This record gives sequence, C-alpha cells and structure tokens, in this order.
Amino acid sequence: MDDLWWRPEDEEYIRRRSERYPGATNIEPDWTLEAAADPHRIVLDPDPKSRTGAVRLIGFSPSAGFVITVIATGGVHAGVTAWKSSGADLREYEGQGR
Repeated sequence: MDDLWWRPEDEEYIRRRSERYPGATNIEPDWTLEAAADPHRIVLDPDPKSRTGAVRLIGFSPSAGFVITVIATGGVHAGVTAWKSSGADLREYEGQGR
C-alpha cells in the first residue's frame, strides 16, 4: 500500500497516543509509511473488524524497530489511527512462515 497518507490532525493523534492510553507507544507517521512499504506486510481490505470498510495494514517499521498496525480509510488510504502491534495482529504478522 504505497498510497498511505495522513491528515495533520491524524498525525498529531497518533503522535500523542500515550496521552490517551497510559503505557502506549506514540507513533510517528513516517513509521507507518515504512510499515506500509514492508514487502511482508499484511493488508486486510476490508478490515474484518471495521464497520466502515476501513483497511487494516500490519507491517514492520525499521525506524521504530517494531511491527505497527495501521487503520486507513478504504479507497484513498488516509490514515485514521495506528499503534504498536500486539496480540492477534502481531501473531499473524510473525506467523507468515518466514
């Protein structure tokens, strides 16, 4: 998914994640672009957990040093939110047979 982009207010939203979720990792938008460019990324389009047809992307960011889950709008792929992957997303990414 090479066409991922962020509105300024959504960039700020993911950069300040720890303010909303104590212990959470703040996410830099550039990290999400690396995750989107990961050749081993997983793209769920549509995201089965979405009621609006959003896309879920799970990929590794070398700059961050961890796997990131990104939620983007369908079609134009505007980033909505992102977080450090854990649980089922991380297991799915790590379990791809690599």
